Amino acid sequence: MGQAVVRSFQNQTESHSVALTWQPAPSAASGYNVYRSTAANGPYAKVNSPDVAATAFTDSSVRGGQVYYYVVMRVDSAGSESSPSAQVSAAIPTP
Repeated sequence: MGQAVVRSFQNQTESHSVALTWQPAPSAASGYNVYRSTAANGPYAKVNSPDVAATAFTDSSVRGGQVYYYVVMRVDSAGSESSPSAQVSAAIPTP
């Protein structure tokens, strides 16, 4: 995976998001699945539905004061997932 960027938005209530980007898979992909954990090296839970068609995803369901760990898996035309990407992390500021 490429990178994780934390974005903060100031409103009446403060909210955060994590913008993830990655390089396209070297073999054909029908999409990608993004997985998240609050513990390094998992266990991970899928955070997207349906499959992500692009090589970017924004996770808007994060909470302040938490560290999140992400991996991405390529999905082929049969719906099978690849091995996970390298893990990246994002530390969300406390509101």
